[in-house]
Amino acid sequence: MFWSKKCFVVQGRTVLITGGSTGLGLSAAKQLAAKGANIIIVARDVAKLETAKEDIKNSALSETTQRFHHIVADVTSPEACSTVVAEATKWNNDSPPDIVWCCSGSAHPSLFIDTPIDQFQKMMDSNYFSCVYMAHEILNVWLRSESTPAVSSSESRPSRHLIFTASFVSFFSFAGFTPYSPSKAATRSLSDSLSQEMNLYAAAHPELPLVRVHTVFPATMPTQSLTDENKVKTDLTKSLEEGDQVLTPDECARRAIKGLENGRELVPTSGIIHAVMTSMLGGSIRGGFVTGLLDTMLGWAVMLVMVFVRWEMDKKVRIWGKRYGSSGMKESDE
Repeated sequence: MFWSKKCFVVQGRTVLITGGSTGLGLSAAKQLAAKGANIIIVARDVAKLETAKEDIKNSALSETTQRFHHIVADVTSPEACSTVVAEATKWNNDSPPDIVWCCSGSAHPSLFIDTPIDQFQKMMDSNYFSCVYMAHEILNVWLRSESTPAVSSSESRPSRHLIFTASFVSFFSFAGFTPYSPSKAATRSLSDSLSQEMNLYAAAHPELPLVRVHTVFPATMPTQSLTDENKVKTDLTKSLEEGDQVLTPDECARRAIKGLENGRELVPTSGIIHAVMTSMLGGSIRGGFVTGLLDTMLGWAVMLVMVFVRWEMDKKVRIWGKRYGSSGMKESDE
């Protein structure tokens, strides 16, 4: 797409959100409900899901015409994702959801050799494979299911959307995020690959609705998850992430939805993430001609800046090691 345009239509459509009971997922669900969407949220805790569903319903544009549903599932297994899509389709009058947003995930930000070995698999399962399994299931339904209604032209009905949720560390990681950042970088790479593959199906099956693939990059959010992460983080990691822009889940969701409405495939939600992203875009879709041109020019400048940012962070880590030792904590001097 060479020119950005409003292309994220949600009114009257059904949106499935994993991780939809808290944080960004819940905020996105409420804001999309306020725009007229039917909402299905997925998470593991039934009590949180029931409370969240009521909050979403209270945010709806029209409680009388919109519908809301919750599904209890752990989406780190392919079987669970298959069950979720099947239940969502049945609830949605035997039609698959129009939009799927993968918001579930977790973080264990610790130094590499201090990380329990099972956490590396947990990070990939929670953040990457949960996206792989859900994407594999919903794309098979959208692109190969005989129940998918044909249209006279791919332009005659709104696109379907598959949305992943990544992180700033998809572009630039640092000490203490080694167990976590590869899972988010893999998610971003998955998004780029699938985005190009969707051109194959669009060309071969013009009777099907277009499928667009996106990745949202949230800013740091003051949630319970962040509180739990900070219990694991070393003092070194906390010092390196000083200056991060902190946004509420509501503001983060608002910016993410605005980016989707503007046609972006990669959607940063803060100025810092946007700047670093522009230096790492490579062959990624850039959100239209004008936006792409501006991001490319910004990326040239940021590439030079990042040389000094990395140098400064490396220097800070070395000084820390000499002063406090290798634990990452200040215990040596305090």
